[in-house]
Amino acid sequence: MKPQEYPIFFFILFLGLFSCQKQEEVAPLPKPNIIVILADDLGYGDIGAFNPESKIPTPQIDQLATEGMIFTDAHTPSAVCTPTRYGFMTGRYNWRSRLKSGVLTGKSKALIPDDRTTIADILQNKGYQTAFIGKWHLGWDWALTEGDSLRGEGWDAKDFEQLDFSKAVTHTPNDLGFDYAYGHSGSLDMAPYVYVENGMPTAIPDTVTVDTGEYSWWREGPTSPDFVHEEVTPNFFNRSIEYIQSHANQEEPFFLYLALPSPHTPILPPQEWQGKSGLLPFGDFMMMIDDYVGKLNQAIKDAGIEENTLVIFTSDNGGSPAAGIDKMQAMGHYSSYIYRGHKADIFEGGHRVPFIAKWPKKIQNGTSREETICLTDIMATSADIVGYSLKDNEGEDSYSLLELFDADKEVSSFREATVHHSINGSFAIRQGDWKLIMAKGSGGWSFPKPGDPTESELPDVQLYNLKSDPAESQNLYAENPEKVSALKSLLIKYIKEGRSTPGAPQQNDPIEGEWRQIGFVE
Repeated sequence: MKPQEYPIFFFILFLGLFSCQKQEEVAPLPKPNIIVILADDLGYGDIGAFNPESKIPTPQIDQLATEGMIFTDAHTPSAVCTPTRYGFMTGRYNWRSRLKSGVLTGKSKALIPDDRTTIADILQNKGYQTAFIGKWHLGWDWALTEGDSLRGEGWDAKDFEQLDFSKAVTHTPNDLGFDYAYGHSGSLDMAPYVYVENGMPTAIPDTVTVDTGEYSWWREGPTSPDFVHEEVTPNFFNRSIEYIQSHANQEEPFFLYLALPSPHTPILPPQEWQGKSGLLPFGDFMMMIDDYVGKLNQAIKDAGIEENTLVIFTSDNGGSPAAGIDKMQAMGHYSSYIYRGHKADIFEGGHRVPFIAKWPKKIQNGTSREETICLTDIMATSADIVGYSLKDNEGEDSYSLLELFDADKEVSSFREATVHHSINGSFAIRQGDWKLIMAKGSGGWSFPKPGDPTESELPDVQLYNLKSDPAESQNLYAENPEKVSALKSLLIKYIKEGRSTPGAPQQNDPIEGEWRQIGFVE
């Protein structure tokens, strides 16, 4: 090469290197596998990674946290089961559906219409293999005996005679975007105790079971021969591990929604775990669950798909009094950590939950985020990952977490505000450090309960600064009337416009007495 040709050579070399670098920078990541593990009645303080003083050893979930990112201000859309699952599936607050308070039962009809877009629909349409395994608790339509009609939601075993378990179930998870679906209808203490796989009961009930133990109880109801309460949680984990093994490294990525029925009652630690925690059976049960989370995490590693698999571990609401959380508190274990209340409540203990996201290709391990997030956000996050733009009538309350997964990135305006909801339909709205509760008391099961004589003497609203008062002990409504007014107006706007994200206004689903719990809406 002649000396005069050197500048041209190096210029071409520079362009080539720059071009390669740019291609590497803009090259999209392969679509990750997505696994969501939703625990049931697991409190913020029940995991060591979130509560350093926890008395329950959770080394496997803690390891998952060290391998990913924890969100310390994560919330469920509701303080109870069904509403939260609705929010996760649809990216929409539960009170926009026909379910304005409470939960469904094991007999309830399907809550989500087939034409409502779900997270599974989006991923399925983007080429994912989709699977649901676990506790559904969003209703499906059992087949009825000829000429019969559903008589109600009661727990009397005789009421179940109207269900025909020999016939297919309709309006199931398979109608909402899941290629494969296996699970039971309600909570593990709600009859009927029947597995349904891709729309068909796996066995016809041949007995009626009931348990009256202090922590192991379940309601009386028909039970299939293949449905053993003590084996349900291990069964769901084992099937999920098998699913991961069979779908790893296939051409299509997969989405697995593992909806645990535990550590919700019945609390059923097997003999090998009994007494291990030194607490109540709940602690032993959690240790068993933790061990299975470790097995599932190891299965992902052994399958060689860890690097580009997003694993989210969280809970559907706070810890439950049915687990004996008051007794465990006397033993030094605080299921709600430093927060007030528990499951069902509008207070933080009802809806603030542990949230872990692990995705080695995208998320730096051992990191954390303090931004307020909600389980409704998983839908927009998944859509963002696969390049799907949500329509105006999809994910109305869902914000993408994708930017937050970058621990080094400063995100100044992630979401405007977050709405919380209790079992009786009480509302709260959170913006920054401030939380406005549109109720006199807990709206749930802790003191002061709705209707308690003491509650009538309290102010109509509660305003707390969670930065200075995370225990919600000092109601600041009287000193901050402008803040009360501003948050109340924003909440009313969210309700009336049918969404809390930017977009065209939408309609909430009607029901008789639709906003009876929202007397402040004009």
